[in-house]
Amino acid sequence: MRVGLSSLVGLTLLALPAQAQEITLRLPVACEIGRTCFLQKYLDHDPSPVMRDYQCGAVGEDGHDGTDIRLPSMVEQRAGVDVVAAADGKVANTREGVPDAFVTEQTRDKISQIGCGNAVVIDHGNGWRTAYCHMAKGSLTVRSGREVKAGEKIGQIGLSGLTEFPHLHFTVIKDGKPVDPFAYGAPEKSCGGGKSLWEASLQPALAYQTGTVLNKGFAPGPVTMAAIEAGTAGQEPPTTRSPALVAFVRAIGLKGGDVQTLTLFDPDGKPLAQNKAPPLDRDKAQWMAFSGVKQPEGGFRPGLYRAIYRVERDGRPAIEQAFGINLRP
Repeated sequence: MRVGLSSLVGLTLLALPAQAQEITLRLPVACEIGRTCFLQKYLDHDPSPVMRDYQCGAVGEDGHDGTDIRLPSMVEQRAGVDVVAAADGKVANTREGVPDAFVTEQTRDKISQIGCGNAVVIDHGNGWRTAYCHMAKGSLTVRSGREVKAGEKIGQIGLSGLTEFPHLHFTVIKDGKPVDPFAYGAPEKSCGGGKSLWEASLQPALAYQTGTVLNKGFAPGPVTMAAIEAGTAGQEPPTTRSPALVAFVRAIGLKGGDVQTLTLFDPDGKPLAQNKAPPLDRDKAQWMAFSGVKQPEGGFRPGLYRAIYRVERDGRPAIEQAFGINLRP
């Protein structure tokens, strides 16, 4: 979504003449991509109402002017995940005092002008700036005018501004305009063109992908999306005496037409339950699936129970994730 950066970083200013010098970026979050944090949205390259990311996919939304790096749940956000400077520079602007709260239809209009939430803007010289949005209230550690080094803590991931999940909205700006750090200088309407501005060591982990598993686990009863977001789903491990055994998954970045299957297996490897969902009617930012069984008479057998989540796309495997739990009395 558009996060109201213009008032904070001056995106409405006339663009300056282009500079030849480029920038190299560190990951702006102290996390491990694909394990403790995940890429949720890319920059939108299409000026029309259609979303088009740098690979001509649709991982994002119309008008999205940066990269979203999200946390698996609010548990990690509450524990504190640092936001760091992506490159050396000087703090140009900050905003503080915006509460951390999930945006609702009732609050969306009210906070649209401060959609970026608690934020820091860093000037790196030669027309380059980076903006860091949605940080936690009270977490900023820098103020305007301070020099910062790449990797230095400037705050923590929060839920301020126009946010529906805990994440950092990170925007790279060149001569007053947002640019894509995955495809800087890409020709218009190209797919996979341009140059990556990320450090070479980061590029394998930041490789483009459509769809990944964000959360997975087992619960002793029904699971809701709210419980997964809160991090409470799966906190009570099932036992052989639990009323049910439920495997659950939350995936992000799924595409219209994807077919998901979640199968639960007993200790002998025999299927206990399977949930095969109909093809998705459209692209989904996130989706929850679960599969389970009620406790049989006498309780569950002790042993290792496994679950396998598969996504089939255009008739080919796209995602597969296996996980297990050892049931004990």
